[in-house]
Amino acid sequence: MTSSHGHDGSSPAAGAQARRNDAAGADAPVRRAQARTGTCAPAPLTALPLQDRAGARLSGSCDLDTRQSLSTALRVVSGIPGPVVHLDLSAVVFLDAAAVAALVQASAALHGQGRRLLLHDPPYSLRKVVEMFPDECAALEVAA
Repeated sequence: MTSSHGHDGSSPAAGAQARRNDAAGADAPVRRAQARTGTCAPAPLTALPLQDRAGARLSGSCDLDTRQSLSTALRVVSGIPGPVVHLDLSAVVFLDAAAVAALVQASAALHGQGRRLLLHDPPYSLRKVVEMFPDECAALEVAA
């Protein structure tokens, strides 16, 4: 007779519910941003230069609607001189998989120049994509 329980003694349904609860909690910043703006539209993406080091601070959402803005921001950030370029993501509420891929490409391009792209305070969505695709995201470097 086979068991319907996982290795940790929990049922598959309980594990699925836990993942749904984690995902619902991860979307809380997105919902708060939407509530502040009074719309269901994601927050627009903006990029501002950092005052204390070479790099930029992104804020908003990185998804299909803001893909071009992210691409432009990453081109500008990649052109900043210096051995380390910092990207503050503390005000980013969401990154879709394509946005994470764009970060990987930018990081790999800088690495090819002997430089580094250092990510600060990544949102939950980026951490989850890295967790699901560790090999593909190996070029990403997150500040401790």
